[in-house]
Amino acid sequence: MADNGSAIWDAHAATFDEEPDHGLRDPFVRRGWAELLASVLPPAPASIVDLGCGTGSLTTLLAEAGHRVCGLDASAEMLAVARRKAADHGVAVPLIRGDVSRPPLAPGSFDVVLVRHVLWAVQERDTTLARWIRLLRPSGRLVLIEGRWTTGAGLSAAEASALLRRHGRSAELRLLDDDVLWGKTITDERYLLLSRQARDHDGGRGLA
Repeated sequence: MADNGSAIWDAHAATFDEEPDHGLRDPFVRRGWAELLASVLPPAPASIVDLGCGTGSLTTLLAEAGHRVCGLDASAEMLAVARRKAADHGVAVPLIRGDVSRPPLAPGSFDVVLVRHVLWAVQERDTTLARWIRLLRPSGRLVLIEGRWTTGAGLSAAEASALLRRHGRSAELRLLDDDVLWGKTITDERYLLLSRQARDHDGGRGLA
């Protein structure tokens, strides 16, 4: 989670995983996310950071798939849940407390930067995005999972794609409208953007 109001996220930690896409407790939802991520990630073992990892559901899922993954979040309580979850699943996952808008990580350290439902909440999106991109190796991939929800909050795919292109990145769009990912029927805009250096990819034709 972003570091704007980490106390709020601390208060939600105990119940956060009750949403199907947060806890991934339903095996069909869990498999849906595993298959989605496998379709956009390099083969294991890739070096991945999950920024704003929350309770660590995706972090743990990726570790189970054989990736070298670490998680970063501002909420101490969310990370406590994530540590228990990793232990329950028998995986070793480094979990770091820090501000996702200023990740305390070395530039050029990762094959993949994964960020789910965080970019919309940060205040300085361009600056934050530039910091995330700097964490990547030259051929690295940025995977953004975002949405524009019925409440009016969020970030549209067009807005997020424009941000990426301003930073010389491709923006391959996949709409996440399959109910299995969310454990319920959705009516709002939810999507994944796979982003690489623009010179390495055509950007914008969409994922097959």
